[in-house]
This record gives sequence, structure tokens and C-alpha cells, in this order.
Amino acid sequence: MVLLLVLLVVICLLLIYCKIRRRKRRRPHCSTSPIIPVSSTKCNFTLDQVKEFTDGFSNLLGEGGYGHVYRGVLPTGIDVAVKRLKVGSGQGEREFLTEVEIMSRVHHKHVVSLVGYCTAGCILVYELVTNNTLEFHLHGEGGQNLDWPTRLKIALGFAEGIAYLHEDRALKIIHRDIKAANILLDSEYEPKIADFGLARCISKSKSHVFTEVKGTFGYLAPEYFLTGKLTEKSDIYSFGVVLLELITGRKPWGSVENSMGLVDWARPQLTRALEDGEFNLLVDPKLQNHYDNNEMARMVACAAACVRQSAGRRPKMSKIVLALKGGLPLSDLNDGIRPGLSILYRFLRSSDDGTSQDHGNSCRMPLASQVHGSSPYREHTSGSSSEGRCR
Repeated sequence: MVLLLVLLVVICLLLIYCKIRRRKRRRPHCSTSPIIPVSSTKCNFTLDQVKEFTDGFSNLLGEGGYGHVYRGVLPTGIDVAVKRLKVGSGQGEREFLTEVEIMSRVHHKHVVSLVGYCTAGCILVYELVTNNTLEFHLHGEGGQNLDWPTRLKIALGFAEGIAYLHEDRALKIIHRDIKAANILLDSEYEPKIADFGLARCISKSKSHVFTEVKGTFGYLAPEYFLTGKLTEKSDIYSFGVVLLELITGRKPWGSVENSMGLVDWARPQLTRALEDGEFNLLVDPKLQNHYDNNEMARMVACAAACVRQSAGRRPKMSKIVLALKGGLPLSDLNDGIRPGLSILYRFLRSSDDGTSQDHGNSCRMPLASQVHGSSPYREHTSGSSSEGRCR
């Protein structure tokens, strides 16, 4: 009798084990089966459907840290960009979940629209934004030479999109990877913010969170880079760097003429320009001095305010929107701007000179592994944790 009971128990355990193994084999290609929020209103495509409207993933648009992006056409005739997880991608499933959860709740003309997703392979389906990225047009070979009205339009639309994320939602959405490569442009050069895989949602009652430092070198706010303290002012600093790119035409870091970094090169230039009203030494030579002085003064003042070393002294994005529109006196933005090197630049230079070697290594090595490449939406032109999700 005892042997019979033992045999029955063993058989039951074997059946349970086999059932678990079968379930694991049926799971999609992500490391675990993603649980998409029930409130998501976006289409949940099957892998076969995605293969059909991308013609078997045959039309590659580009690739980035997340994976490859393909062009597709839905049965309704809508053109889409299909973002597919790369095998072994460092960003992975958690960022897929973050992006689906956040983008399912975000609706703004200056934020790229999520059409749907496919859990098998962690695939995101977005509206197709056809005119490449701001990075491409400012710095890439074959990019359009943007005139001043277009640059101002891009800056204003971009600011309105960030203001919506920070201030017009029940929770603050902090993008964490604001950069020119994550600004898509449509056929009319209207900007759309993309790539929310690193985004964090924070209650408006919270002033900050501490998190692992991720983002792109050259755009990181100094306090976030050095301590991991994340606030919406981190995005505002990154926005200021993009404004400097629009004004000067220079890359944020690594160009031959700008070895110290764009922000540290620009700070004394910004101060001088705001004091004497002369912008020619600061402005992108491609503009050939064809710009409106008052509009340039507004953008320069906004850039200077956004890249202040002190996060608390950077303005809210809604204030930047007003200033760019000419609805706010510049005196509300440009007080206290002084030349000087940023904390980040002094820190890195002291590391290079050997005066702070241990600190330099401990800070720079983790960052290198977190720097993201160009947006996967960029077409070929030449050869976090779940803690921060929206609920």
C-alpha cells in the first residue's frame, strides 16, 4: 500500500514537471513572457501578422542599441516602422515593457505614436516618420541644411513634447535619453520624440529618484552622471544640449574643433552673446547669419538656462516653451549665467591629468557600457528596471 502511494506521488511530480517544461518551450523569444498591461489600447499583433506586413522583415530602415527597424505597411495602408529586438540586445525585454506601457498612455503631436506590439520577439510597431532624425540633418552626410525658421520650429515642438511628458500627465515621464538622434522629423520638419526604452515614471509628489546611470555621453546632466539622482531637470539639461546643437551646428562631444565638449565650449560664448547681443561667433556658419536676432536671443537664453550646473536653477519646460514663443521676458531666464567649466568637464579633465585617477576610472567605466548609439529609426546613410514603469 505504501509503495503504491509513493509511486502515485512520483507519477504526479513527473506530470507536473513535464507540463512546466512544455509551457517554457511554448514561450515567446523574450527571456520571459512579457505581461502587457490590460489597459493598453494598442494592437497586439501576432508574429505571423508582423511578418506579413513587413514582407518577411525585408525592408531594413536602420538599427540601434535595441535592435533592427523595418518598414512595413498595415492592411489598412498605413506605413509603419517595426522595431524588433536584437538577439542578445543589452536593452532587452524590460525596456520593451517600459516602452509599451508608457507609449500606450502617451498621445501628443510631438511624441511618436505607438500603433501596436508583438510579444513574440519583443516587437514594437510605430507610425513611420519619414524624414530621418535631427542628428542626421545637423551632422550626417547628406542631411538637409536646416534654415533658421526650421530650427526654431523644431526647438519649439520638441520643447512642447517634453513639457507634455513632464507636466501634463498624472505621473511625470522622464525620458532619460533626450538627444538629437531620438528626435524624428516628419516631411514638414515637425519633431517627434522617440525611443522611450529608458524612460521612468515618477509621482509628482516625488522630487527625484536614484537610479542606474544610463543615457548618452555628452547629453547627461552632471548631477545625474555623478550621483544617479534623476529628476525632470536631467531631461532639461539634455534639451539644452540639443538647443546648442541647433544654434551652433556642433556635436555635443568628440568633434575636432570642440575637444572640451559642446557645453563647456559654449558657456562663455553664451554669456558674452547675452551681454552684447552679438551671436555671430556662436551661430552655425551654415546659417550664414540669416536669422532673426530676437529669436536667436530667445533660443540662446533658453539654452544657457537649461545647461546650468545647478539642477534647481534650470527652468521648467513650460517656461522654456513660453520663452521660445516670445511670451516670457528673457530676464526671467538669463540671470546668473556666468562662464566656467562644468562639474563634469572638470571631473574628467582631472582624471585625465592624474589628479583624481581613482574617481575618474570608477565613474567613466560604468558609463561607457551605458552609452547608447544612434536611434534605430535612422536610415543607413553610409557604410532599467521595471521600477520606473507607468502604472
